[in-house]
Amino acid sequence: MALEITDASFEEVVLKSDKPVVVDFWAAWCGPCRMVGPIIEELSTEYDGKAVVGKVDVDANQQFAAKFGIRNIPTVLVFKDGEIVNRQVGVSPKKVYADAIDAVL
Repeated sequence: MALEITDASFEEVVLKSDKPVVVDFWAAWCGPCRMVGPIIEELSTEYDGKAVVGKVDVDANQQFAAKFGIRNIPTVLVFKDGEIVNRQVGVSPKKVYADAIDAVL
């Protein structure tokens, strides 16, 4: 199950993580987000223990969405050592996200 990340937990969970972190910025009303959601859930299971996989609801948590310039959703960011190393905007195949995680493992 993908971790629910909030503005309050973002710094601890994402920026201070010793593992790569995948963050899906999404919203409940967003159709394409519903297509990416199951992929994110699969990745959270497949990379359990190797990477942190989480989701940020941009309607409820706008601070970090604004900080990282999230203008379109879904946007999936991959962080390593607190820095963005990959950005996917829109819906991509699962392999694109998996390759981005594998590149930083």
